Amino acid sequence: MKNRISNIDRKTNETNISLSLNLDGEGKRSVSTGIGFFDHMLDLFAKHALFDLEIKATGDTHVDFHHTVEDVGICVGLAVKEALGDKAGIVRFSNVSVPMQESLANIALDISGRSALVFNAKLDSKKIGDFDSELIKEFLEAFTVNAGLNLHVDVPYGENAHHIAEAIFKGLAKAIDRATRIDERTNENGMEKTILRRG
Repeated sequence: MKNRISNIDRKTNETNISLSLNLDGEGKRSVSTGIGFFDHMLDLFAKHALFDLEIKATGDTHVDFHHTVEDVGICVGLAVKEALGDKAGIVRFSNVSVPMQESLANIALDISGRSALVFNAKLDSKKIGDFDSELIKEFLEAFTVNAGLNLHVDVPYGENAHHIAEAIFKGLAKAIDRATRIDERTNENGMEKTILRRG
């Protein structure tokens, strides 16, 4: 299997981002965006997906966090898409349920090449520390569009916004880890192997 590694550099008037990703890593990560809570979520994402991820981002955080969060989402999505290449042989679909104390996040995704986000999570707190809660959805929107995947996020219950966000990012990590794995029952071209089974 070829190395599934990508490097993304993106510079705009608002942000400057450098990112490297290894889908077949060990969970090594180094994340610096200038946004503490966001760094924490991205760190959890890489850890629980077992991706090697390095992100260095600077942006106009003196204005607000929106541009940095959205542009990092774009870059993470592009990195996943580039690392997957033609997607031959991947599992493609996955769904997981991840609890975080009183909160539960159900995540389902399809790496289809067609982007869509369904986000059903009620975040009563507008802020998590100094982080705007609405930016969680903004990140996921940018990520799904640029990765080319269909993502459903459903949080049926939860009270603490930090716990809800953590459950979402951990769930996304586990779901994308499973979906990007190579299915051993397929050949290198992504076609199903003929498996002889005893009657």
